[in-house]
Amino acid sequence: MNHIIDLRSDTVTQPSPGMREAMARAAVGDDVYGEDPTVNALQERLADMLGFEAALFAPTGTQSNLIGVMTHCGRGDEYIVGQDAHTYKYEGGGAAVLGSIQPQPLSNQPDGTLLLEDIERAIKPDDAHFARTRLIALENTIGGRPLPVGYLRDVGALAKRRGLAMHLDGARLFNAAGGSVPAARELVAGFDTVSVCLSKGLGTPAGSVLCGSRAQIDVGRRWRKMLGGGMRQAGVLAAAGLYALDHNIERVADDHRNAARLADGLAQVPGLKVEPPQTNIVFVQFPADRLPALRAHLDARGIKVTLAPRTRFVCHLDVDEAMVDAAIAVFDEFFR
Repeated sequence: MNHIIDLRSDTVTQPSPGMREAMARAAVGDDVYGEDPTVNALQERLADMLGFEAALFAPTGTQSNLIGVMTHCGRGDEYIVGQDAHTYKYEGGGAAVLGSIQPQPLSNQPDGTLLLEDIERAIKPDDAHFARTRLIALENTIGGRPLPVGYLRDVGALAKRRGLAMHLDGARLFNAAGGSVPAARELVAGFDTVSVCLSKGLGTPAGSVLCGSRAQIDVGRRWRKMLGGGMRQAGVLAAAGLYALDHNIERVADDHRNAARLADGLAQVPGLKVEPPQTNIVFVQFPADRLPALRAHLDARGIKVTLAPRTRFVCHLDVDEAMVDAAIAVFDEFFR
């Protein structure tokens, strides 16, 4: 095989020729002064698309999530979050380390949700012995599983009743929405802040956008500067985001179809247990004793995955049907 098929993550995509051209032509200014016209256009576009007053461009999803949490919580406050959520498990403990904000992790159910009764029990009483519960943070998709609208409304009603804010890590929001803007807007209704990654399914080189009220975003801009996210002529990156919003939202449905194709093919390989995908992510269980030999086999044939007994495969805009079929054939060759 003469080319690499990279199924590790949807963060490995290369900007398309059209995206590179848009970046090269971008009008720029100093975004710390609020003077980059392309950044401003991106912020306004995504805020309007999702039904928010304002938005803030950040270099990474980790920073965008951290800014969101820090706009809701102060020193000694607490946010409720899932054990498997990116904001708790995969972002270096930033809320605790940099924000002095205590996470209260809860067990995620097999479908990615948090039980409403678990959330209710985790909310602390108004007592000096406890951190002050301020926020519920969810993720959609989580582990490739979309959270349904009805569930999100139920959590939102609980939060409103208990006086808590709501933050959504929507890194793969458009995957949760199946590539539909109206569906994405419905999924974020009721959240106070939402972080959307541009560098995953939408295929940009970098960047995330935090949406919220104008007051929240004004606070967030100060946190962004303090966290080192105040870039200057960032319109070069924002132009990629605008291009992605125009060209790459609906096409995430192609990734979902390719994930289903990959899952169907691998399910025919003897000895593999495949979890049916719901979006662009497929999980496959491999015999642990075969992993070293399998890794060498894949390396020799240009297939990149992060092998483990339960391995994640991610389909994205740089993986087409032919590549999916080629990857299936490589696994079939090894196990047969």
